[in-house]
Amino acid sequence: MKILNLRKLGPGLLFAGAAIGVSHLVQSTRAGADFGFGLLWAVIISVILKYPFFQFGSRFALATKMSLLDGYYKLGKIYLLIFFIISIGTIFTIQTAVTIVTASLATTVLGYSQNPVMLSTLIILLCFVMLLVGNYKFLDRFIKIIILALTLSTLIALFVALTKNSNSFNFSQVFPYKTSIIFLAALIGWMPAPLDISVWQSLWVLEKEKSNSISFDEGIFDFNVGYFGT
Repeated sequence: MKILNLRKLGPGLLFAGAAIGVSHLVQSTRAGADFGFGLLWAVIISVILKYPFFQFGSRFALATKMSLLDGYYKLGKIYLLIFFIISIGTIFTIQTAVTIVTASLATTVLGYSQNPVMLSTLIILLCFVMLLVGNYKFLDRFIKIIILALTLSTLIALFVALTKNSNSFNFSQVFPYKTSIIFLAALIGWMPAPLDISVWQSLWVLEKEKSNSISFDEGIFDFNVGYFGT
């Protein structure tokens, strides 16, 4: 089946790569440390409720051959301006959080902890150069390697955790109170990703179609693989 052609995959995997960050490596692990499986309900509800909004980015681009930014512009410049203001208000916080998490992981892997600010700067510059030189095609190929590595490492970590753990699992669900409500809001907000990624998704779909023509069903399948793979 053509729909299973790996060359057709791309934007959905990019979504998965963009989503796996603060939400999965920080918020979800903290939720597990503080509440065990008690906040599993919040993660499931967040993933289900956000699905239509994220999928709309792919659906709109595949159906109209336009990005969501083009759609906002056609509705009126005010909507594009609102999105711009929201992006400016969140981009620095999100970029800082993601970069700090990445730098922390790099510090652990490389054993370098002398200057985390310098390491963060180098990571940003490296990403900038890779995108500047390789553009979307490089990102499309590179993300497949990254997602494969993340998937294998996650499965290995899960296997080790299950075999090395002597405690019984408690799936009793809880609802946080007092100051923990703030953490619950952050968990839901970040899981699996902020909603503005739907705009990025529409742009990735259009870039993908420049090199590989994809049908509507193939595009939705690609998104589903990435979304539920997170």
